[in-house]
Amino acid sequence: MSDTTQRSTAWQTALTMLQEIDPPFVPEGFHAMTVVIEYPAGDPGAPPHRHSGPAFGYVVEGEMLFELEGEAPRVIKAGEAFWEPGGDLIHFQDGNNRADVPVKFTVTMLCAPGQEMFTLVPEEELAEHPRVQR
Repeated sequence: MSDTTQRSTAWQTALTMLQEIDPPFVPEGFHAMTVVIEYPAGDPGAPPHRHSGPAFGYVVEGEMLFELEGEAPRVIKAGEAFWEPGGDLIHFQDGNNRADVPVKFTVTMLCAPGQEMFTLVPEEELAEHPRVQR
């Protein structure tokens, strides 16, 4: 048998599209990082924060309660993808939506040159940014 006939063709159907978006322009000097975040059952997640650049994620296990400024909170379940543009937009919530199981998700973030990837939003500023109710 030749080398060509022994190769698998599984790669031809291996891809499943999870999300396709047009992200904002990314200037020279950005860098990327990919992290895995795991919260125990019922954990509220990180306090309100901002990312310096866009973030793209995928829920591996459980359910995440996801809330961005200007949007109602929504549940993202295992197998689903999400993204946020970063910049001045507040990321209000990324906690575990379930009280009985942990949540695990991965996020790839593009970090603006000379800026922190993650900054907490001061309490006094939160009052200036109303949240959308479900």
